[in-house]
Amino acid sequence: MNVLPPLAVTGGTGAVGGGVARLLAGAGVALRLLVRTPARAPQLAEAMVFRSSYSDRAASRAALAGVETLLMVSASEDVDRLGQHRAFIDAAEEAGVRHLVYTSFLGAAPDATFTLARDHSATEEYIRATGMGYTFLRDSLYSDLIGALAGKDGIIRGPAGDGRVAVVSRADIIRTAATVLRDPAAHRNRTYDLTGPEALTLTELARTLTAARGTRITFIDETLAEAYESRRGFGAADWQVEAWISTYTAIAADELAVVSSDIETITGRRAVSFAEFLAGDQS
Repeated sequence: MNVLPPLAVTGGTGAVGGGVARLLAGAGVALRLLVRTPARAPQLAEAMVFRSSYSDRAASRAALAGVETLLMVSASEDVDRLGQHRAFIDAAEEAGVRHLVYTSFLGAAPDATFTLARDHSATEEYIRATGMGYTFLRDSLYSDLIGALAGKDGIIRGPAGDGRVAVVSRADIIRTAATVLRDPAAHRNRTYDLTGPEALTLTELARTLTAARGTRITFIDETLAEAYESRRGFGAADWQVEAWISTYTAIAADELAVVSSDIETITGRRAVSFAEFLAGDQS
């Protein structure tokens, strides 16, 4: 490439960023791929790889010079994730980025029950304050991760009660983000809720897993005290344990029960259900 592409994607070594990059490159869209470790970046004919990390403002600013549209995949969970986000957003603004697409979380708000959704809310507000155009993709919990909630004994434990969550597949998130990036002007200053087509309880999700796997998966509704006790031996920091448990309490509060048609509105294809995801039907 003789001209640097005006489109950039972060998180290229991860599932979402890498998936978006592959989808765009496969469609012949040139892009910059910003990664912390270039050696791990996917080898794509249409992508130019740049070393960058959210906390390295100078490197990010250099990598983003001349970029018009940027996909910012939220950073890995960290006690200072919000600080990393702000440093990278500052670099994007200084580099002259015109439109920032950010992967946020469903129900992002300063008082969200899910503690990490509060960081997403603060990140959204920081982006709005820059004056850059924005699109916020508020993802629900990933269908891809639900199976991992079960322990070796086949039990999902958490204080979720009979609350519901409209889980969404990563594949649906990837194709939605790619669609937005190919026509950002149509989605300027918009916030979308990206969910699956139905809101299910964890009991129902466990039942669906059982049917798909042929191995019995069940859900046990813990009290808060039981939830903290059952996670005591994991060796995680207090903020991380709080985040894990608040995922369940957010479900109990039905803050993740939203069912949105935004994926179909943007892409022209409905989101797959949890059962369809488990069956491998991503069409």
